[in-house]
Amino acid sequence: MAINKNHEFEELDGIKCGIVEKNVSPDRVQFLKKLLEYNGFTVIVVPSPPPKAAAPVAKAEGATDIAPTPALPETFTVGVTDYTFNSINAIFGRLLKTPDGHVVTLAYWQQKESVSHDEIPYYEHK
Repeated sequence: MAINKNHEFEELDGIKCGIVEKNVSPDRVQFLKKLLEYNGFTVIVVPSPPPKAAAPVAKAEGATDIAPTPALPETFTVGVTDYTFNSINAIFGRLLKTPDGHVVTLAYWQQKESVSHDEIPYYEHK
């Protein structure tokens, strides 16, 4: 049971894991896996369960055409074996580093920037 929404953990492939993100695309999985493994975490990735289907609607008598169900994109749940991991604390606590040695910023984590710019924290400005 999570303390709050920002600190979730559950079993992934039989291993208790801290959840990093749920319902992520394969590209995002590769980004997170590379970044977290560089920072010394063991990453576990499992397919996300499909969303719950709506109850079937009764068809009128004599109606035979069945609409095909649209294919849902394949998404994944990403976790780390350190179940105390909290991505919010790791980002704002400046605990994660990029492979080129910079501190991971929120914009880099969200993939809004391809390069992490080390920002001087507001409390260190003179």
